[in-house]
Amino acid sequence: MLEIAENGRTWVLSGPTSSYAVHLTEHDELLHLHWGPVIALADAEELAARPLPVGSSFESPLDGREEYPVEGGPRFARPALSVRTPERRGTEWTFERYDTEGDELRLRFRDTGLAITLHYRTRGDVVERWTTLDNDGDEALELLRADSAVWTLPEREGWRLSQLHGRWAAESRLVRSDLTYGEKVIGSRRGHTGHQHLPWVALDLDATEERGEVYGCALGWSGSWRIAVAQLPDARVQIGGGAGYDDSGLLLLAPGESFTTPVFAGLWSDAGFGGASRTWHDYQRTYVIPDADQDRPVLYNSWEATQFDISEEQQEALAQRAAAVGVELFVVDDGWFGARTSDRAGLGDWTPNPDRFPAGLKPLADRVHAHGMQFGIWVEPEMVNPDSDLYRAHPEWVQYQEGRKRTEFRNQLVLNLAREDVQEYLWEQLDGLLSSAPIDYVKWDFNRCFTDAGWPGDAYPQRLWVDHVHALYGLLDRLRAAHPGVAFESCSGGGGRIDLGIMSRTDQVWTSDNTDPLDRLAIQHGFSQIHPARVMAAWVTDSPNTQLNDRVSSLRFRFVSAMAGVLGVGGDLSEWTEEDLAEARRWVDLYKEIRPLVQHGDLHRLRPPSGGLSAVQYVRGDETVVLALLQAQHYGEPLPALRLRGLDPTVSYECLETGEVHRGAVLLHHGLRTGLRGDLDATVLRLRRI
Repeated sequence: MLEIAENGRTWVLSGPTSSYAVHLTEHDELLHLHWGPVIALADAEELAARPLPVGSSFESPLDGREEYPVEGGPRFARPALSVRTPERRGTEWTFERYDTEGDELRLRFRDTGLAITLHYRTRGDVVERWTTLDNDGDEALELLRADSAVWTLPEREGWRLSQLHGRWAAESRLVRSDLTYGEKVIGSRRGHTGHQHLPWVALDLDATEERGEVYGCALGWSGSWRIAVAQLPDARVQIGGGAGYDDSGLLLLAPGESFTTPVFAGLWSDAGFGGASRTWHDYQRTYVIPDADQDRPVLYNSWEATQFDISEEQQEALAQRAAAVGVELFVVDDGWFGARTSDRAGLGDWTPNPDRFPAGLKPLADRVHAHGMQFGIWVEPEMVNPDSDLYRAHPEWVQYQEGRKRTEFRNQLVLNLAREDVQEYLWEQLDGLLSSAPIDYVKWDFNRCFTDAGWPGDAYPQRLWVDHVHALYGLLDRLRAAHPGVAFESCSGGGGRIDLGIMSRTDQVWTSDNTDPLDRLAIQHGFSQIHPARVMAAWVTDSPNTQLNDRVSSLRFRFVSAMAGVLGVGGDLSEWTEEDLAEARRWVDLYKEIRPLVQHGDLHRLRPPSGGLSAVQYVRGDETVVLALLQAQHYGEPLPALRLRGLDPTVSYECLETGEVHRGAVLLHHGLRTGLRGDLDATVLRLRRI
């Protein structure tokens, strides 16, 4: 809901439980008024009537109060907008007008030839904000920095910052720390979202999992990015974020050109970290993720079974075994195309290897479909091997610096996707591939960061950092429109490209290359702070886990760990015993029963993965399911009882596994003790209202 004051200078956007308010002063200063519990327009106007404090030559009364601070004038805080022309730098804007379209509010400002539009839109209790910059003047404008938004928190002491950090195979780990004076900056200068940080932060004072105020912000951008959390000298806190890591230049806007920033979304919740997470999850399932109401299928991926040594007959044999355990989607990973017998060759040549697939992919896809499964493939379109037909024909198509060595990681280079000829080549290759066989799913990988990000001969080569992402989005959008039945997964060596931007164009994401079921508990716990189980791909692989750490774990523990998201199987099924396959079939059947709860239900994190018992609960309608995993017991300590959440306290629930009837605030005792029998053990408990 949007409310506007009669004088047209105060605006209040409200969701079911929260409001966001801004005010424009008579001097065209756009001030933040409120972000928190629902308020009326009259309350916002009362806040707007309060005068700004008197500043000094050392401090600005605008710092920490402006809605979108620009560079220049009486400001010392980090600017959200920095513009340069041959004659000047900075911005002196004046307000032009506001307008609305549906539930979107637009505030338009001007500085000479630059039009600046701030956009606001509520999606439930999530506020989406972004900025559009239009050059309608006569000279080019260089955008050194153009953040999507700046968020202002109430004046309080003792803020605590939550963030998700990591590295390859250890992504999305949650850490909380006291916020101190100065700036805390997270981001990526790698050309993609990165394994090191997810573009999300949360701030609280003393919140728990289910109680207390939490403010959260998440950026929808799949390239280099930055979020800066600043506690200013007067203790005010602001959070700015947008595309690009530093201020060296985003784009050169020629006359008539425009730039729209990615969305920087924010929410306020008074239901603790769990309540904030459930709001984020509902927002993404409702407004971000394509076809989010559809169940994601159980998949099998052949990579760990075969790696590069693949053949059509071998894949067919694996497909038969996968179908026997109830798999619904069979995926051929790396090695099906070009001269791809190792990671040293073939990237860029997206045609089936004639020795391995003499008639292309269609015969295998048809046989997979005959087994009752969908068929998928792996691609890495943004990369090229120097040993490839594509690179031999077009060495100028990669990112490189003139006169410098072309750095290789994983024996590959990054294609300059900002080039229109590269975009068209990839479109022709991928559209032709998806038209050549009944392909239902594409695992889209990205296995190295930008290094020599140059574009010799281009008038403004640094634009490739932004234009690469826009071209990626455009290519995915074009392919989805031409092949609406094909689902896409975002992968980047695991969790290297996970954000709201890529999620708006893909059906699920590869959470981590780390498939160890114990390590995954912390990764999935962090991931769930912002993203829903509906997109979190999780595999059951072999034991010992020879891909990573040689840890031994039971099939039971591996399955229950992976059932917390979109279940997949990635082990070598040709080596599994008949007993293993039979047990796997039982777990897959159980997952299909609870899948609507896991992928579409409300998540409650009952116990974090801190070394003992960890548990997550999903609630949907009259049903709930608990996944409980015991890492270890020490010194004969008894298992703790679990108090379930999100259930009607006035009715009774039956545990389907034990037959026990629970009433009110459910406490699970017997089911846990029956199901958990030792270290690295796990159980699934289902309850239904009676």
